[in-house]
Amino acid sequence: MPTIVISGASRGIGKAISIAFANKKFDVIFCARDEENLISLQKELQIIYPEGKFVFLIADMSKKEDAKAFAKFATTQTNRIDILVNNAGTFLLGNIHDEEDSNLEIMMNTNVFSAYYLTKGILPKMMIQKKGHVFNISSIAGINAYNNGSSYSISKFAMQGFSKSLRNEMKEHGIRVTAVLPGATLTDSWSGVDLPQERFIRPEDVAKAICNIYDLSDRTVVEEIILRPQLGDI
Repeated sequence: MPTIVISGASRGIGKAISIAFANKKFDVIFCARDEENLISLQKELQIIYPEGKFVFLIADMSKKEDAKAFAKFATTQTNRIDILVNNAGTFLLGNIHDEEDSNLEIMMNTNVFSAYYLTKGILPKMMIQKKGHVFNISSIAGINAYNNGSSYSISKFAMQGFSKSLRNEMKEHGIRVTAVLPGATLTDSWSGVDLPQERFIRPEDVAKAICNIYDLSDRTVVEEIILRPQLGDI
């Protein structure tokens, strides 16, 4: 059966992607930090696709050892991996001149290094297959800096560099690489903000875009896709 591996899958965009591909009859291997949410998602996926295999590992992807452990776990759970989605991420408010010193380190570890180590662990299997698709969930912040999100933007600019480098390396191996740059998406990151839901992208729309990109022929790759709220950035 086709298999997708997703980090940070228990909520928001990651959860929406998991559900979208379960509906396409994919087995799903996923991780997050919250066991309760992981179990809940596993049960939901099993209802959608009773014959599917849905397994998870509790992992803090900001930690190198956890990222490597999840990669090893994923590769031992299946004979092939068709899709990898690097979705684990975090956001902390702050500007360079006044934020906590740890902000940049936390977000680089979670938003960039997690993808780096997980991808390194998954690539050998995809390279043997000579086929696969890596989706890196970046952000509008990876192309536009904005106030009170400086270190987050730095980490997402780095994610863009990671995606471009990986695309260049993997094109001869039949592996497609797509950077996904959503604007404000209705996830827990925006909880407590006094704005109507209509100002946000739906996580399900991001998932649908990824499904559509994956369904293109192997002769075509969407290297980068930008999604914004219809009414513009927040």
